[in-house]
Amino acid sequence: QVELVESGGGLVQAGGSLSLSCTASRTIFRFNTMGWYRQAPGKQRELVATVTIGFTTYYVDAVKGRFTISRDNAKNTLYLQMSSLKPEDTAVYYCNSVPSRPSWGQGTQVTVSS
Repeated sequence: QVELVESGGGLVQAGGSLSLSCTASRTIFRFNTMGWYRQAPGKQRELVATVTIGFTTYYVDAVKGRFTISRDNAKNTLYLQMSSLKPEDTAVYYCNSVPSRPSWGQGTQVTVSS
């Protein structure tokens, strides 16, 4: 059973924008804080943004002011709007609950060229 499916990544020039989506199973989504994580080549996976059931958001300093996380509880869907992208944002982006469950989706590749 596929529980997390990310989409929307791609190749973009520095300064550009991308929108990511994640469809989650109701079991994961319904009662949990959800987050976007990313893993750059050679680095550990890191949490970059979270949103609670009540829509309170949190961002790491590296993306604050550039990324916007949101959720649609009726659709069990998580979003990440990314703007002013930088080459250092290049990574595979994943969604999961916070704290994360052991099982991850395939992620979506975001590549920002300089």
